[in-house]
Amino acid sequence: MEHVSYEVKEGVATLTFRRPEKLNAMNDEMRRSLHDALMLFERDSSAKVAILTGDGRAFCAGADLEEMANLSMHEAASIPHIGYNVRVSKPTIAQVNGIAYAGGFLLAQMCDLCTAAEDARFALTEVRWGRGTPWATPLIWMLPQRVMMELLLTGEPMTARRAYELGFVNRVVSAEQLAAETLALAQKIASNAPLAVKASREMTYLACEMGRSAALPVGDYCFKEAYASADAVEGPRAFRDGRKPNWSGS
Repeated sequence: MEHVSYEVKEGVATLTFRRPEKLNAMNDEMRRSLHDALMLFERDSSAKVAILTGDGRAFCAGADLEEMANLSMHEAASIPHIGYNVRVSKPTIAQVNGIAYAGGFLLAQMCDLCTAAEDARFALTEVRWGRGTPWATPLIWMLPQRVMMELLLTGEPMTARRAYELGFVNRVVSAEQLAAETLALAQKIASNAPLAVKASREMTYLACEMGRSAALPVGDYCFKEAYASADAVEGPRAFRDGRKPNWSGS
């Protein structure tokens, strides 16, 4: 996979954008590589959680505008978007090590969780270059309306600290601590019961689609498989015996 590497260690897959000389801006080859890496993660039974991050001083600067100019592109670049044009059923974490602009913002937005270095920046810069952000609609559930509007209309960056205060980012740490902090978060998730993790993730997204009363039976539906599993018994037994659970995922 050109421009995106894939590594797995102790249940955590790391997908790294490797086009640092272009601030990891996405050209067509990189978009295809990311799609393939996400599909590999979905199929990989040894990988419980994925971390997306960038090589060098940027997370991702968005789409490659030079490529767009050369191709006279009018349509939106087909950046792989979890929950829209790519299906991934396992948790993902964006580890934002630098700028996350335009399509890079999308990559941070689409992941389930987000960690960021103190000097990271988030921006929807498309308005500055005549491009669009049709994929930004879910931000209305993630940010206050007027914050979303300011990001979309000005194209100006938001600091990692501000993004954390607004709830868009889960952790903000120094650049030196970022990888370790993200890995610890991923390992915590990977150590939990797989079916319960899957159901929790599904329930959260389904709840965004409906009101309170309609969402309650959805929770019952999402956790039905987890309650019927061997893991639902293994957990209490492990607690009783004072040991770590041996999850089977079934």
